[in-house]
Amino acid sequence: MGILDNRVAIITGAGGGLGAAHARVFAGEGCAVVVNDINEEAAQKVVDEITAAGGKAIVNTSDITNYDDSLNAVKQAIDTYGDLNIVLNNAGVNRDRMFASMTEQEWDTIMAVHLKGHFCISSHAVHYWRGQSKEGKAVSGRIINTTSGAGLQGSIGQSNYAAAKAGIAALTLNQAAELGRYGITANAVAPSARTGMTMGVPEMAQRMAPPEDGSFDHFAPENVSVLLAWLGSAESSHVTGRVFESEGGRICIADGWRTTEGVDKGAQWQPAEIGSAMDELLKKEVPAQKVWGT
Repeated sequence: MGILDNRVAIITGAGGGLGAAHARVFAGEGCAVVVNDINEEAAQKVVDEITAAGGKAIVNTSDITNYDDSLNAVKQAIDTYGDLNIVLNNAGVNRDRMFASMTEQEWDTIMAVHLKGHFCISSHAVHYWRGQSKEGKAVSGRIINTTSGAGLQGSIGQSNYAAAKAGIAALTLNQAAELGRYGITANAVAPSARTGMTMGVPEMAQRMAPPEDGSFDHFAPENVSVLLAWLGSAESSHVTGRVFESEGGRICIADGWRTTEGVDKGAQWQPAEIGSAMDELLKKEVPAQKVWGT
């Protein structure tokens, strides 16, 4: 018996890296998995691994940045397994560049794959779940989004990626607030683990390499996958609107923007007065975490 028995998930970008680990862990917990990836060969390899181990999985190559095509992933899940319970938005790419040198195409690509990609399949899934709810059926829908430390605190050379991942965190908060009435939860996770993107950076690849002595593999992607499996389960119905960070054996909640006490004149400030007000504000603030790379 697994924590995801009789549940159905779509996992995007599941042809390798974190997504493949998520798919294997979900299937190992009894979930039927739609392995979405534009690389059909890579997705098929993950499906073959899962089915060889006795699990349930199928390949889907829908383009997550295309709204109409992404509907096919939802239809395939329902047609094949009779239902859909989880959308795990994991797919991503990098187009790193310092802001002063960034091209429009590099910006647009990241926004399409990350931010729009988190919208498309989730939108179709929500339409399905909302329809079930209106018919009086019990819904246990789960949206699990993938943000990043770059989105939570910024990252030098990744202004496009950081902006998209920050948008995903805010999207998650809105989804949770709006969709709870239909039996849907929405949470996000910022993972720190070996992925195709991290292993493409030599210094990160070296830092995140598996230990040779057989000790705990701190950066194994499966360390993140197990948290997501729980978030996708029926047990997690009371947890929504949270942004988690997951690295190794550590799970924490990212504490987001908060309004401070501030200073209040009780009347309109004059421009010449703002300097002293700003000094007071800065004395009271709790500084944000530093931007990655500074």
